[in-house]
Amino acid sequence: QVQVVESGGGLVQAGGSLRLSCAASGRTGSRYGMGWFRQAPGKEREFVGAISWSGDKTSYEYSVKGRFTISRDNAKNTVYLQMDGLKPEDTAVYYCAASDLMEPGWYRGEYDYWGQGTQVTVSS
Repeated sequence: QVQVVESGGGLVQAGGSLRLSCAASGRTGSRYGMGWFRQAPGKEREFVGAISWSGDKTSYEYSVKGRFTISRDNAKNTVYLQMDGLKPEDTAVYYCAASDLMEPGWYRGEYDYWGQGTQVTVSS
């Protein structure tokens, strides 16, 4: 079993920055692609971005492209979501997910293990 734990959420003013972290643990030797999703109240959970196991490939949802950056440190089994230029519409619970695919995409079904989520609130 794989455990995924997010941290780093909080309250920030519009235009500010936050960095979320995601630690994955469990099956040693496994190679996971990782993704970030978010869910605002009353809305569906949506894709934010993903990163391949090697870290050389990333993809982003259109509205966050150029503002958010995903990176990873495999030595620490940790993935990061750097969020800059935050907007009130970025307010949501952010979820980290691990995939048995080394290069997962936007589809939720590609992700096998999910964290509990961390709240990000952006005030105007």
